[in-house]
Amino acid sequence: MEKADLILTADYLLTMEEDTGLIGAGACAVRDGIIADFGPSYEIEKKYTAPDVLGGKGYVLMPGLINTHTHAPMVFLRGIADDLPLREWLEKHIWPLEEKWLGPEFIYDATRLACLEMLKAGITTYNDMYFYEREAAGAIKELGMRAVLGSGILDFPTKIAKTRDEYFARAEENIKFFLDNGGLIRPAIAPHALYTCGPECQKRAAQMAEEYGIEMHLHLSETKWEAEEIKKLYGMSPVKFLDHLGVLSERVLAAHCVWVDDEEIKLLAKRNVGVAHCVESNLKLASGIAPVDRMLKAGVRVTFGTDGAASNNDLNIFGEMGTAAKLHKAASGDPTALDAKTALKMATIWGAQAMGLGEITGSIKRGKSADLILLNIDKPHLTPVYNIYSQLVYAAGRSDVEAVVIDGKLLVRDGKLLGASERDILGKAREWAEKIKGSI
Repeated sequence: MEKADLILTADYLLTMEEDTGLIGAGACAVRDGIIADFGPSYEIEKKYTAPDVLGGKGYVLMPGLINTHTHAPMVFLRGIADDLPLREWLEKHIWPLEEKWLGPEFIYDATRLACLEMLKAGITTYNDMYFYEREAAGAIKELGMRAVLGSGILDFPTKIAKTRDEYFARAEENIKFFLDNGGLIRPAIAPHALYTCGPECQKRAAQMAEEYGIEMHLHLSETKWEAEEIKKLYGMSPVKFLDHLGVLSERVLAAHCVWVDDEEIKLLAKRNVGVAHCVESNLKLASGIAPVDRMLKAGVRVTFGTDGAASNNDLNIFGEMGTAAKLHKAASGDPTALDAKTALKMATIWGAQAMGLGEITGSIKRGKSADLILLNIDKPHLTPVYNIYSQLVYAAGRSDVEAVVIDGKLLVRDGKLLGASERDILGKAREWAEKIKGSI
């Protein structure tokens, strides 16, 4: 028998690949951080031996979930200034608090909490847009997650940088650092949005993304105000203006895209732009409902993002899937819109592809990184099972995640974090909350 490091078995193995699809009573052998083999359980267990075997009857084995848009350290601002419009929420509450509290220690401690939350919710990879990337990287490495860290760019001074040149210099320094160091963390450039990072800033970010072969991550057409303001300033909608600037490409991952018309949707599809659909944040901030059904029909690669926990208020892709799959049926008047299997693709393989990680993660395929999750479905709310895709989207949740493997390493077992102290992470978060409360 061949040796493996870990074998995972389940009643249902979802590869999220078109050619292999769903395997009943399936298993996966993990060796040296990658998926060495997968298939029917009886074949894998006959061929491989491993010191650890997880799962069995009553389990689902699938790729880890991908969160394509978030601001992870904002977990420390969860629940502050809720129930406000986006612009007021940002300008009067969030930005002042960030100006006061952001720093290396805040970022490190907050990122640990965010990673803990995401890991226990079955998220194995996330796409971040924030600041102090190296401090965030320390926390990410400690907990073992995979991430793309976008260096935030703005056209106005903050405690991070005083000038545009300073923002770009810091970004380039971080990009080179992460590219040189490899591992599970990749860099990106993140010009916040057209209303905070104007035309020259966007063009410069796109050039840097192309030069270093990395992703460009930005907010796009999130609110009606943004769409109207950009049209007033430049005579075009945000999508058309970015295309006019030569910015749109397959390197771009655009968050939200709520206020886009059919012509703009065609442009997004033509330029192969990835879209991060953040349905719960958009609903909570009353930003609107993105035309996801029309984007999907046009061939846009739509994925799921949670946005930051300050505007959601959690980091839960299962929640995003369930909300989106139901909302878009009602919004379109079509009960077939955003079916369960499509929602799962958005949360896994399409998310990885949109982040430039499609050859590494997002599906169960030989040679890909072993980024996998086991869900326990031997529960009342998940019984009986007729269609496993529907069950996962409409009934399952993050509390059903029992094991998480990233890069072949078992990070969560029996729903508990391994390798770091949950108590310590939560204790630090409560200490920060007491300090922040005093400044509100």
